[in-house]
Amino acid sequence: MAAAAELTLLEKSLGLSKGNKYSAQGERQIPVLQTNNGPSLTGLTTIAAHLVKQANKEYLLGSTAEEKAIVQQWLEYRVTRVDGHSSKDDIRALLKDLNSYLEDKVYLTGYNFTLADILLYYGLHRFIIVNLKHRLVRNL
Repeated sequence: MAAAAELTLLEKSLGLSKGNKYSAQGERQIPVLQTNNGPSLTGLTTIAAHLVKQANKEYLLGSTAEEKAIVQQWLEYRVTRVDGHSSKDDIRALLKDLNSYLEDKVYLTGYNFTLADILLYYGLHRFIIVNLKHRLVRNL
């Protein structure tokens, strides 16, 4: 899923009215948001955090200092580990690590749903869909 599409879905889930215009820059198609009253914002997690604040849902960024740090850690994980990896072995290892990490947790930060859960879901969604399509085709 392209970052602009993810950000549009995030806007909708946060209850924000549509109207933000996204573009992409560079070879990796890094999202850019041109704000109405300031400089443009660059990067998936930067823009996503901005949208959360715009929607007055800061609790999605974590409620304690430790939880905020964990949210940031998982947002960084999304951009550095999930994005750009497409080999089956990379994906399998990534999903195995996540499964192990989440064994005793409800959400990435423990028991609170955060922006990290949303963006990691969006990032992993394409792997799951592609994998399901391949299995369906093989079974036909």
